[in-house]
Amino acid sequence: MPKLVFGMKDGKSIMKDIADNDFKHLLGKKIKDHVKGETIGYAGYEFEVMGGSDYCGFPMRWDVPGVARKRILAVAGVGLKKTANGIKHRKTVCGNTIHPKISQVNLKVLKEGSTPLAPPKEEKKEEPKAEEKK
Repeated sequence: MPKLVFGMKDGKSIMKDIADNDFKHLLGKKIKDHVKGETIGYAGYEFEVMGGSDYCGFPMRWDVPGVARKRILAVAGVGLKKTANGIKHRKTVCGNTIHPKISQVNLKVLKEGSTPLAPPKEEKKEEPKAEEKK
């Protein structure tokens, strides 16, 4: 089952599972495309596709067109840890288009709806400590 990761405006993120019939509305979208929340079951919201990863964990990269995996020679960016200046690495990454084998899609919240994505957290009440016996 595919997952959606919502990046909130306060810097936190929320992960939710999405049904396959709602995921079909995301197929063919590319990184930086805008998605209306009504199409995927979140009324009033508007999202921007920021990336994702396929079923094997290879990250989507905005500058690789299509849906296939490609081995690219890169200096920095998604899927790379910079080791030293000017060192290039050959890495396998996924294309920038969402396809059926994508298992995670990262979305940035552009416009919030009336209902929150995450339920508000309840504050924990401190219980009084029992007196110790001497």
